[in-house]
Amino acid sequence: LTDMNATIRRIDQLTNILAPMAVGQIMTFGSPMIGCGFISGWNLMSMCVEYLLLWKVYQKTPTLALKSAKVEESELKQLNAKKESDMKPAEGVQLIVEKDVAGFEPAQEKEVGCAARIAEPFVTFRDGWVAYYNQPVFLAGMGLAFLYMTVLGFDCITTGYAYTQGLSGSVLSLLMGASAVTGIMGTVAFTWLRRRCGLVRTGLISGVAQFACLILCAISVFMPGSPLDLTVSPFADISARLFENEPLPTIAPLEPEMILATGVPNLLNGSTTPANSDPEMSPEPVPLLSVSLLFAGVIAARVGLWSFDLTVTQLLQENVVESERGIINGVQNSMNYLLDLLHFIMVILAPNPEAFGLLVLISVSFVAMGHIMYFRFAQKTLGKQLFVCRTPDPKATPDSSPPGNTSTV
Repeated sequence: LTDMNATIRRIDQLTNILAPMAVGQIMTFGSPMIGCGFISGWNLMSMCVEYLLLWKVYQKTPTLALKSAKVEESELKQLNAKKESDMKPAEGVQLIVEKDVAGFEPAQEKEVGCAARIAEPFVTFRDGWVAYYNQPVFLAGMGLAFLYMTVLGFDCITTGYAYTQGLSGSVLSLLMGASAVTGIMGTVAFTWLRRRCGLVRTGLISGVAQFACLILCAISVFMPGSPLDLTVSPFADISARLFENEPLPTIAPLEPEMILATGVPNLLNGSTTPANSDPEMSPEPVPLLSVSLLFAGVIAARVGLWSFDLTVTQLLQENVVESERGIINGVQNSMNYLLDLLHFIMVILAPNPEAFGLLVLISVSFVAMGHIMYFRFAQKTLGKQLFVCRTPDPKATPDSSPPGNTSTV
């Protein structure tokens, strides 16, 4: 399972290396129209391949066609009945409960009214959250979700900030490729640490490594070249555009010579000003120390990030029983997307570059809180053996371990 998860993640990171480099070079040396056409065609081709692979998996696994909606409802009812009781019933009692639940299903379906149907999604939502909270890996999952509340990634927000600091699309594509390389290194480190120290300790080591690298991002906020200025109101520009009817600023298209002048040669010279531009009309050069430290921290932190992500993913796979995996994974994904949505809302509230440094500090704080949650989970799981890093002994694992808790720590 460890090797399979790591291999899939390596394939994902490999595509993250090739795609930004190709698109960045096409849009820089070609045109945005050509870049959009390339992305559209690639997505259409990828969609066909994806559906073909899913169809093959469905054909090779006949059991996927046997699970009906009634079985899912009965599993959820069994889960709720099991979570409400403090003590787990014996095997014979459990079979009786399952039979009773299955026997009452037709009667309940006949008595369902309009109000019950309206309330059913909310009841399912509540039951899913209760089941997620009662899982032994709850803190680990929450720690992973908190890592989504960050602007320290190669998304549109960080890319937009990089453009304000004078970086070109070609340089950004190379930086994205470098981050994917470090992501692959994180998958290799995960498999090595998993065999040497165990699964839970691997997540702890990965979290420390990620946070240590992100300290560079926090330091970059106070370095020369950082536009941090808390005296500038983030709502001043928005109110001016909305209420004073000022036109939105437009960016003039750059000539190929000007685009090349903003690339690597000027980055090495510490300036983002085109070489053949008028010195009187060109803006002052922006020091690159701050943005360099920022992207150095983001790229280096990918090693710990992807190793930690694989750790929590495998913990969820090994410590959640099969009948609950769909519910727990659904709640986990909803938490990830919720924190991801909050980080976009945070950027909406502070969209100007002068406030980006504050967003970086908030992001580092959320990453720290996520790893604190995971540390608490690791402490509850391993106790005094938390800092004893040793190779797990497969013979020490009893054969009669319960099916819902089979991870080697």
